[in-house]
Amino acid sequence: MKRPLILTGFLLLGLILKGNAQDSLKLSLPEAEKMFIAGNYELIAQQYQTEQAKAEIITARLFDNPEISYENQLYNRETKKFFQHTLPSGQYNVQVSQLIKLAGKRNKNIQLAHTGVKLAEYAYFDLIRTLRYQLRSNFYKAYYAQQSALVYQQQIKSLEQLLAASEQQLKMGNVALKDIIRIKSLLYNLKGEYTSLLNEIEDAETTLKMMCNIKADTPLSLVAPRADEQDYSLQKQPLMQLLESARANRADLQLAQSSITQAENNLSLQKAMAIPDVELSLVYDLQGSAPNHYTGLGIKVPLPLFNRNQGEIKKAKIAITAGNMNLKQQEATLENEVYNSYKSALRTEILYQGMDRNFGSDFSRLIGEVTKNFRSRNISLVEFIDFYDSYKESTLQLNQLKYEWMNAKEEINYVTGSNIFK
Repeated sequence: MKRPLILTGFLLLGLILKGNAQDSLKLSLPEAEKMFIAGNYELIAQQYQTEQAKAEIITARLFDNPEISYENQLYNRETKKFFQHTLPSGQYNVQVSQLIKLAGKRNKNIQLAHTGVKLAEYAYFDLIRTLRYQLRSNFYKAYYAQQSALVYQQQIKSLEQLLAASEQQLKMGNVALKDIIRIKSLLYNLKGEYTSLLNEIEDAETTLKMMCNIKADTPLSLVAPRADEQDYSLQKQPLMQLLESARANRADLQLAQSSITQAENNLSLQKAMAIPDVELSLVYDLQGSAPNHYTGLGIKVPLPLFNRNQGEIKKAKIAITAGNMNLKQQEATLENEVYNSYKSALRTEILYQGMDRNFGSDFSRLIGEVTKNFRSRNISLVEFIDFYDSYKESTLQLNQLKYEWMNAKEEINYVTGSNIFK
């Protein structure tokens, strides 16, 4: 009886430990983008800004409420009574008024509110463009850094095994102490660099988790299929075509253009505000006027002698001029960003296409042979360390080049506001 109970206890303990162990989240770039669109707080907040702008349209469509006023006699000295409101001694006055806006102010307010919605929508699209580039850039940065971390792990494990074997040889007098010290020094340097690289990976993954709304303590295992590393040719994309795509799709440029439209609509509204509105009123007076039961129709119109809304009209005109200057600046910025990204991507593409695709795998097989030869004393420690450093640096540079190559593609998409390269 005891033995089955003990086995059952171990089984339950294993299940508990397995449940408590947190598996890493395998995350591909398409999956990260879905999580980003669905759960990014900045995007959600900007969506609320758009909804607020739409609510302004509802407000602009509303008519002014009518006003009603009522006045009653407080105290009658003759009858010594309060609030008399009937004949022959009572008195009250009722007035209903309605403001009527002229010069199309209501329609102009509606147009201005619609422009505000456009501005909010373009701001949302531009935020998506910026954040998506940050997401994809950080994803590739973290992914290739993880690939570099695997190189450090392999080298550290291999050197630790070599160090253990060399220390055994030292006891037998087959290895000099200085060689052990050199191996330890190389191992410590590798561990130090590995720790710094892990910190960089953690920073990049933290950004990814925040952008995708992933729990902070979730380990990430990034997956970049080979399909993501297919060749693309930037030379087949003329610079002028990229500029045209940017002018058509960049939300920040459309935002600047819509700002001018908003300023023009505001100028039209402010000119209309200089025209006075009319207030119509209907009055009933019990006996305060001659004759009793007086009913009157009134009209009230301000005379535009002093205030003709000159200040707001001038501000609206200045806003149009400033908007045109901002648009020219935005167009110049767009052209320079596209040109700079295009030239940088071309240089990266030429460098990447000139790289031997089998370089990494060939070097990995060679490092194993070098380690065996060093253990067999066919090569010296200096040669071994030199080759180890060359292997590490070459592999890190290769991963960095891959990252720059993928990031150059994403930067072209970013500056053009479109998916030139998928």
